[in-house]
Amino acid sequence: MSPTAPAEAALLLEDRSRRPAPGSATDLRERGLRALRRAAPALFAYAAVRTFVLLVLGVWAHKEGHGIWPTLAADWDSKWYLGIADHGYERTLGTRRDANNLAFFPLYPYAVKALAVVVPGSRATAGLLLASGCSFVAAWGVFAIGDRLHGRRVGVLLTFLWACYPVGVVQWMGYTESVFTAFVAWSLYAVLTGRWLWAGSLAALAGLTRPTGVAIAAAVGLCGALALRRGFSWRVLGGTLLAPLGWLGYVGWVGLRLGRWDGYFAVQRLWANELDGGIETLRRFRGHLAYDSAPELFLVLVTAVLIGSALLYAFSLADRQPLPLLVFTGVLLAIVLGSGGVYFSRARFLVPGFPLLLPLALMLARASRRTLVVGVAGAALGAAYWGGYMLLVWPSAP
Repeated sequence: MSPTAPAEAALLLEDRSRRPAPGSATDLRERGLRALRRAAPALFAYAAVRTFVLLVLGVWAHKEGHGIWPTLAADWDSKWYLGIADHGYERTLGTRRDANNLAFFPLYPYAVKALAVVVPGSRATAGLLLASGCSFVAAWGVFAIGDRLHGRRVGVLLTFLWACYPVGVVQWMGYTESVFTAFVAWSLYAVLTGRWLWAGSLAALAGLTRPTGVAIAAAVGLCGALALRRGFSWRVLGGTLLAPLGWLGYVGWVGLRLGRWDGYFAVQRLWANELDGGIETLRRFRGHLAYDSAPELFLVLVTAVLIGSALLYAFSLADRQPLPLLVFTGVLLAIVLGSGGVYFSRARFLVPGFPLLLPLALMLARASRRTLVVGVAGAALGAAYWGGYMLLVWPSAP
């Protein structure tokens, strides 16, 4: 034995004794800080893109003589959420179209109401702070998935591309997309890492945030069922059962409130949101791309995003993405493309579908430096232009 061996062993034991116990608060804090440091480049890229978009929007709005605060914090869907925070939900179905606030899920407006108690300013300010803050949680989750599947470089690029989504300006508006994406991203990450109770709990919260929460519930539920076939686990069972409770709970509550089992779906019919198998979507595609001699530019963008998303899903299948990602984006696409309702908001409905961007992130990761620079610059400039166009030129809701 080497004469230094006892000393080395003593130093090793001393080093181990200084390490925090696994699962302790200190250990969790240190692991969280390490994960945050690893994600820092992605979060910086995300903040840089969104800040650039906001600056361009501010300059554009100033030249047009518009203020951007009301549009970001208290217009369109934001107004509905603030109304729920102020006055609660309707008690009857009614007959007026596009007028029943039971179509909007409850987690975000009631979170805004709670946050406004401790945040100075109006509830609109609280809603904007909540959405923008959750956008960073979402960006971290997007990075975590890209990093786990393909490494840090792809994780950073995936987060950057999500920031550059053509209608990504809603990520810093009083809308639910950022909150929903945060729940979705970390729920999917929890499935990939085998944390089933976290996966189910976050999926349930997503189901209380947006109607498309059923997509993440389907992803967690199907993957959990397959895991249970391989071997029973109480944690897997618990996560699988938790996943749909948020969506089912709200839909069931609306039914009880209106006194009819199909109450929520009746509300959606008043908003002209029904699944038709994609007939209306195909009709719109044909009209905007083939028959309309002067189509509205924003509707052309929406059409391009929908077609591009379908193509990216085909590439995702070819790349054999993990099943949870494929199920989530597949169900999300089926809902968005199969809807017979409002068309101009459908690009926004796909904001949480960030796994669809993985093929692009992989392509950029393998590209030459020149191609990468051109792609990054083009994506950022496109995000700024379309963000301004959507809020300052397009006359309807984002």
